[in-house]
Amino acid sequence: MSDIVISGYYGFANAGDEAMLTAMIEVLTDLDPNMKITVISGNPADTSARHGVKSVYRLNYPEIVRALAKTDLLISGGGSLLQDVTSDRSLYYYLSIMMIAKKLGKPVMLYAQGIGPVRGSMARGAMRYIGNMVDLITVRDEGSRDELKRLAVTKPPVHVTADPVVAMHPVDKQIGRSILRKHDVGGGAPLVGISVREWKDWSHYKQVLGQVADQIITEYGARIVYLPMQWPEDLTAATKIASRSKLPATVLTSKYTTSELLSLIGNFDMLISVRLHALIFASVMHVPMIGLSYDPKIDRFLETIGERHAGTLKSIQTEPLMNKVKAMWPEINRPNLAREEKINSLRQKACFNAELALELINKTRR
Repeated sequence: MSDIVISGYYGFANAGDEAMLTAMIEVLTDLDPNMKITVISGNPADTSARHGVKSVYRLNYPEIVRALAKTDLLISGGGSLLQDVTSDRSLYYYLSIMMIAKKLGKPVMLYAQGIGPVRGSMARGAMRYIGNMVDLITVRDEGSRDELKRLAVTKPPVHVTADPVVAMHPVDKQIGRSILRKHDVGGGAPLVGISVREWKDWSHYKQVLGQVADQIITEYGARIVYLPMQWPEDLTAATKIASRSKLPATVLTSKYTTSELLSLIGNFDMLISVRLHALIFASVMHVPMIGLSYDPKIDRFLETIGERHAGTLKSIQTEPLMNKVKAMWPEINRPNLAREEKINSLRQKACFNAELALELINKTRR
């Protein structure tokens, strides 16, 4: 029986990160049904209840040390943990957990991470020093491998795989259909979902999305549904955008589980998203998607499926975004087979993360 500790941004009601943890546990336990998993979390009670695993508080270092002392492997990831754009403190925190594991003589794997940007000179030095201590790295895109090269992290083997969430199985759409009915959303009109986040208190992109929502309603007779991925922060941003529209839209106000979010997105005919994992959920549920970029991770994911973003949050304009909607609209009735093929390839790569983790444990035990 393997014993694994997982470190990441868990227990903070971020749907994308919780989905990553769900997917990681799902694939790892498929390979080893008796695996014991402990998760370092910001809300251990919620993590244990939600995922059925043991959990310790992320700032309880004595408990973390005890968990690491018994483990066969520390997994750091997935997600964008190692960057200093949203916060440099979190970068040092995750590096400190890796350092503790290595001091205890434990193998460490970076699991499907999106690396960077890392801009500060001290942060880059810390990444280079501790990054070269780890035993194995998998990254979710080529851009992350390039960032590791720039950081001079060269000692561990590096594999380009895919975000863990891509490996998830599609869910029943009835769950989402029931939620939408409670909000009086249904019938024969096309449904266009919009997933947004707050970013630097900028208002321009909110105005653009509000205008595009109105045009989609007018030109296609569609219903607009705003879907929060991180609650309640995304709900606040969605409400601001909906208030800028002249025509009514539905803002979903609840906090949803991973399965509920997947099912809701599966009921959309198209998704416009600022959130990376909303885009990945759309890929899992075979829904046409349009991404707006605020971070290289959006660009990198879209590139892996043969797409480009429709604009950045700073530069987006109404006409180009609406042109993207018009260009993609036929895919509502005619799937993009080339993109589906790329997504299927990513799904296999996402499963490979777990296979490499088990190989590392077995290698260490020899």
